[in-house]
Amino acid sequence: MTESKAERNTAVDVHGVSVGPGKRQRVSIPVARLPTETWMSLAVEVINGEFAGPRIWLNAAVHGDELNGIEIIHKVLETVDPAQLHGSILAVPIVNVFGFINQERYLPDRRDLNRCFPGSPSGSLASRMAYLLMNEIIKPCSHGIDLHTGSNHRTNLPQIRADLGDDATRRWAKAFGAPVMLNARSRSGSLRQAAAKIGKTVLLYEAGEPLRFDPHSVQCGVDGVNRAMAFLGMLPDHADREAQPTSALVEHSAWVRARRSGILRMEVGLGDRVVEKQPLAGINDVFGSRCGTVRAPFSGVVIGHTNNPLVHQGDAVLHIARAEQQSG
Repeated sequence: MTESKAERNTAVDVHGVSVGPGKRQRVSIPVARLPTETWMSLAVEVINGEFAGPRIWLNAAVHGDELNGIEIIHKVLETVDPAQLHGSILAVPIVNVFGFINQERYLPDRRDLNRCFPGSPSGSLASRMAYLLMNEIIKPCSHGIDLHTGSNHRTNLPQIRADLGDDATRRWAKAFGAPVMLNARSRSGSLRQAAAKIGKTVLLYEAGEPLRFDPHSVQCGVDGVNRAMAFLGMLPDHADREAQPTSALVEHSAWVRARRSGILRMEVGLGDRVVEKQPLAGINDVFGSRCGTVRAPFSGVVIGHTNNPLVHQGDAVLHIARAEQQSG
């Protein structure tokens, strides 16, 4: 698509603010007051391309302590030129502003925002926030990328989770080019499920751990978002000329749990290939003597693990994916 033949874009309206073609603007959408009367707002950056094309949203920190996605959005937006963009981007770096300020996963009432979609204008704070995001950001878009990290002292290998049974979603996930793409059913009440129900194509990116910027996870996410936009024809032709990485397609994964309590010593890392019954970690007693071994239930690749060496019986220790095939 050449610029001379490209159709000029139309304005994008977000919360009463109109952003014309070739422009970018930040919009603040009020959410709720703190008990101190201070307003909390949803910060949105709208980049409206000069030329017509898809409209996508990028969001991070639905869980307030998951920070890698914030940095990914920052770095992606730094390089986007509205004069060259085909389509529009609605970026929300911090969705759960309450959890972000408190450096916590949940809302102040301990609700998980990612179990409250599509939300309600008269429900709990989480439900109202979900409703606001759905109506102001998600409904006007055709595609979206929801950026996450591991939770509860866990870290994840960069991976895309999506409904890979849908052809359009599968092709878009492949274009993203994460090391792993997992065919994952969406959780009830999740942003991904609610958006898919109204016809949006959604990818969920998982990488790294809470309350940390992990450079590898961030760069993988930045590259993936740019490839995903290039696939949709949003970026200039030169943006998608880099070699397409190969993704491992995963249909099944499982968390391996500790069979007894103790002090964990990991013997494998993210991305390592393992074989069935291979020792993955040892569990030691208080004197350092091994009292248990965590073994692979099947052959696959390590896509997540706990970072906390203190484990109780039944704790999830490592996430193993059975790679069915390569998708490159």
